Amino acid sequence: MMNDVDMPVRQAGVIYLKNLVMHNWQDHEATEPGQPLPFNIHEQDRAMIRDAIVEAVVHAPDLIRVQLAICVSQIVKHDFPGGWTGIVDKVCIFLQNPDTSGWMGALLCLHQLVKNYEYKKPDERAPLNEAMHMLLPMIHQLCVQLLPDDSEQSVALQKQILKTFFALVQYFLPLDLISKEVFSQWMELVRAVIDRPVPPHTNEVDKDDRPDLIWWKCKKRALHIVTRIFERYGSPEDVSKEYKQFAEYYLKNFSGGIIEVLLKVLDQYRQNVYISPRVLQLTLSYLNVAVAHAFSWKFLKPHMLAIVHDILFPLMCYTDSDEELWETDPHEYIRMKFDIFEDFISPVMAAQTLLHTICKKRRDMLQGAMSFVLTVLTSPNPNPRHKDGALHMVGSVADILLKRKLYKDQMELMLVTHVFPEYNNPNGYLRARACWVLHHMCEIKFKSEQNLLQALEYTQHCLLNDKELPVKVEAAFALQVLITSQDKAQRLIENNIKPIILELLKIIRETENDDLTTVMQRLVCTYTDQVAPIAVEMTQHLAATFKQVLDGDEGSDEKAITAMGLLNTIETILNVMEEQKEIMVELEKIVLNVIGLIFTQSVMEFYEEALSLVYSLTCDSISVDMWKVFEMMYQLLQKDGIDYFTDMMPALHNFVTVDTPAFLSNENHLLAMFNMCKAVLSNDPGEDLECYAAKLLEVILLQCKGQVDQCVLPFVTLVLERLMKEVKTIELRTMCMLVVIAALQYNPQELLRLLEGLHLPNMTKSVTTSFIEQWIHDTDCFLGLHDRKMCVLGLCTLITLGAERPQAVTECAPMIVPSLILLFNGLKRAYASKAQAEEEDSDEDDDEDDDIDQVLESDEDDINDEAFDYLEKLQDKVQSANCPFPITARIQDDSDDDDDDSDEDDADAAETAYETYSTPLDSEDCVIDEYVIFKEVLQNIQNIDVSWYTSLTSNLTQEQQKSIMDIFVLADQRKAAAESKRIEQSGGYVFQNQTVPTSFNFGGNFS
Repeated sequence: MMNDVDMPVRQAGVIYLKNLVMHNWQDHEATEPGQPLPFNIHEQDRAMIRDAIVEAVVHAPDLIRVQLAICVSQIVKHDFPGGWTGIVDKVCIFLQNPDTSGWMGALLCLHQLVKNYEYKKPDERAPLNEAMHMLLPMIHQLCVQLLPDDSEQSVALQKQILKTFFALVQYFLPLDLISKEVFSQWMELVRAVIDRPVPPHTNEVDKDDRPDLIWWKCKKRALHIVTRIFERYGSPEDVSKEYKQFAEYYLKNFSGGIIEVLLKVLDQYRQNVYISPRVLQLTLSYLNVAVAHAFSWKFLKPHMLAIVHDILFPLMCYTDSDEELWETDPHEYIRMKFDIFEDFISPVMAAQTLLHTICKKRRDMLQGAMSFVLTVLTSPNPNPRHKDGALHMVGSVADILLKRKLYKDQMELMLVTHVFPEYNNPNGYLRARACWVLHHMCEIKFKSEQNLLQALEYTQHCLLNDKELPVKVEAAFALQVLITSQDKAQRLIENNIKPIILELLKIIRETENDDLTTVMQRLVCTYTDQVAPIAVEMTQHLAATFKQVLDGDEGSDEKAITAMGLLNTIETILNVMEEQKEIMVELEKIVLNVIGLIFTQSVMEFYEEALSLVYSLTCDSISVDMWKVFEMMYQLLQKDGIDYFTDMMPALHNFVTVDTPAFLSNENHLLAMFNMCKAVLSNDPGEDLECYAAKLLEVILLQCKGQVDQCVLPFVTLVLERLMKEVKTIELRTMCMLVVIAALQYNPQELLRLLEGLHLPNMTKSVTTSFIEQWIHDTDCFLGLHDRKMCVLGLCTLITLGAERPQAVTECAPMIVPSLILLFNGLKRAYASKAQAEEEDSDEDDDEDDDIDQVLESDEDDINDEAFDYLEKLQDKVQSANCPFPITARIQDDSDDDDDDSDEDDADAAETAYETYSTPLDSEDCVIDEYVIFKEVLQNIQNIDVSWYTSLTSNLTQEQQKSIMDIFVLADQRKAAAESKRIEQSGGYVFQNQTVPTSFNFGGNFS
C-alpha cells in the first residue's frame, strides 16, 4: 500500500498476496498419516489481514483494488460470519463517512460479501440477511443521494450499488428482508436510473466505445434488475407458491410504470437517439415477458404494431455495421451470426424473439405484422435492406405461419414469389437471407415437386458457386434441413452429394465453424453409400483442418468447440464405414495421426474425443498399430492422472473383448490393465471411476476364463482391500463384490483356497466368512440384468460345492434361497423392462394446428400449467423426502404411494450404466441361462444331498415355495425357447415330403 513504490512492483505484490490467500487461507490436513502438514497462513497473520484488508481496498488504486477484492471474497467464503463479522462494521463506517473517496472500496467489499451467498439456499442466507438489514437501507439512501449527480464518479458508485442489489435478488428474493415498502423504494430508484437521460457529451464518443461508458453500464444494471425480477418473481402464472402473492403485487403495482419508461426508451431509439445495444436488448426482453400477462399487455397493445414497424423491423434489417463486417471480415461476420452467446445479448435476437411471441400469443398481431411485411415486399423498387428485414420477419415466425390455416397454404407461393428471386440478387446479404428463410421454412409441404426441385437447385448453386462465404454457409444449413425435412429432397440431390460434401469440407476449413461440422455429420449419416468412395479424402481434409485449428494462434473456446466438432465428424465417418473393411484400413492410418497428435502433445481438452476415436477403431478388429495406441493410453494415464479412465473404458473393454487372443499374447497387456485399475482403486479418484475399474477386472476374468490364473489373487486382493476402506455408494460395493463372484465363476476351489490364505487388517473373521455374509446380506443391492445374473450364478456355485463348502455357506443356508428368489423377482422386472424398451415406438404424430389454441385474448394470461405444476410439485417432494443433498429446484409431486412404488420398480429394473461393457454371459448366444441353472442345481441337490436341500429350503414360506415353482416354469419355457432358436439358426426344422394325414392324434407323446 506504499504509494512511493512503482506500480508494477505493487501489482506483483498484490498478485502474490492473492495467490497466497486463494491457496493457503483454509486449513489443510495432511494427505496421509505421518506426512507433514501443508502450509497454511497462520491464524495471527490471518487476523492481521482481516483487520487491514477493507481499508486496503478502500485506499488502493483500481489496479490493486481488483486483486484485493478477490482476497476479500476468499476470506468471506471461509471466515464469515464466525471469524469475521468485522467486515460489516467496517463497510458501515466507510459508507457513513461523508468522504466519498472511501465509498467505492466499501461497496466492492459489500459486493463480495453478497456474491458469496448468491447461489445459496434461503435457509443458508441468514447471516447475509442479518447484515443487509443494516446495509440495504444504507446503500439505497446513498444511491438516492447520488442520483442527481451525473458525474462519472457518482454514476460508477450508483452502478456498483445496483450490481450488489442484483446479486442479492438474482436467484432468491428475500421477502423477509425486502418488504413491500423497501421493494417499492428500490423500484422507484431503478426506474429513475432507466429514465434519466445520458449526458450529451457522451455522444461525442465513438459509437463502438459508447456501450462501455459508465452511464450506459449503469442503465444496463438497472434493466438487469427489473427484467430478472419480472422473469423470476413477477409472473403469477410461472412462480412457485412462495412468490405467488408477490408476483401479483408486482404485476399490478410496477409493470405499468416500468413499461411506460421502457416505451420512452424505445421512442428515443425511434427518433435516432443513441441507445446502447444491451439497454435495447434488455428493454425488449422485458416487453417479451410482459406480452404474456393480460394486465401488462393492455399497456403494450396500443403501441405494439408501431413497435413492430419502427423498432423491430429496423433492427432486423441489414445495417451499415453488418455491411462493413461482411466486406472487411466475412469470417468474423459468420462467427458473430452463429455465436449462441452473442444471441443472448443481441438486440436483433431480442427483436426476433419479441416478434415471435406477440405473433404466437396475441390475436391480430400476426396479421398486422404480415400485412406490413407484404407492403414492404410488394412496394415498387423496395430498398434492398428493407426487403432483407421483411424476409427476416417472415423467417422468424415461419413455424407459426406453417401452422395457421390462414397462411400455411400460401407459403409455397410466398417462397416462389418473394424468396426464390433473391437467389439471383446482386446483393450477397439477400442471397444469404433467401437461404436463411428457406432454412426456417424447411417443413413446408410442397404441392409442386418442381418448386422443391427449384429450391434445392438454388440452394446447391449458392453452396457450390457463390463467391460470398456467408452465402455458402447459409446455403449449407438450408440444404441440410431440406434433406432432413423433405422426403423427396434426399433422392433429388443424391447425384450431387460428392461435390456438395467436398465443398462443405472447404468451407469448414476456411470458417472453422462448429455448426457446419454438424451439417457434415448429418450428410455422412444420410448418404452412407455415396460417402464411401470419398471417405478417405474427407477424413484427410478433416484431419488437416483439425491440425490447422490446433496450430492456430487463438486458444478460444470457439476454436475448441470447432475442433471437437471435427473430431466428432471423423468419428461419424468411422461409424458409418465400419462394414467397409478396406476403407477402414485407410481411415485408421489417417485417424491414428490425429490421435497421436493429441496424445503426444498432451492436448487434454480433446482426450475424450480422441479416446472415442480409439473406441471406433477397435470395435471390430484391432491392428498392430492400435496396440501401440494402447501403450500410449497406459502412458497417458500414468502421466496425466486417472481422471480420464472413464473416457478410456469403452476402448479398454474393446482391447480385452474384441481380440482376446491378441490381448493375452503379450503379458504386458494384462499387466498394464491391472496397473491402470490398481491406480484407480488405490488413489481415491471418486467412486464413479472406481466402479469402472472394478468392472474392467470383472470383464477380464469372465472373458479370459481359464487363461489368466495368475490374475485371480491380485484382482481379488485389490477389490477386497478397497472394500476394507470407506465405501459411500452401493454401486462401488457391488462392483467390487462382482469381481470376487467372477473369480468364483472362474475357479471356485482356487478362489476359496486363496481367500483362506488371505489376511487383511482389521478383520475379526476370516476373509471367506466376511465376504459371504456381506454378499448374502447385499443381494438386494444387485441391480439390472448382468449383476443379478452373476449373483444368481455365484450363489448356485456356492451351494454346489459339496464337501468343500465353506462353513459360512452352511451358516447362511436359510437365507440363500430367499435371496435367490429376490434376485429372480428383480430379473423378471429387468427382462420385462428390456422387452418393453425394445418394443416401444417413440414416434408421435404432431398436430399441425396445435398452435392455434395458444393465441390469447387481450384479457387472458399465458399460463404454463405443466411448468407451474412441475415447479410446485417438486417443492413438496423435496420438503417431504428428507434428502441429504442440497436441492434448490422448486417442484413437487402429488403422485400417490402406488405411483412412487412404480417409479422405484422402473428404476430398479433399468439397465445399469456398467452393463454397456458386456461379457460372454451377456451375449445373445450365451448358453448359460440362470433360470435353467438354478432349477438343475436345486433339483440335483434334492436328489443327492437331502439334508443340505432341507437346510436350504425348510424355512421357506408358502409364497416363497410358489415363487420357486414359478421360476421352474420360466426355466422350462426359456430352455424350450433357446432350443427352438438353436434349431432355427441351424437351418430350421426339416420336414420330409409325406402324405398329409386326414386325422390327428392329439393324445400322443413327442418322441
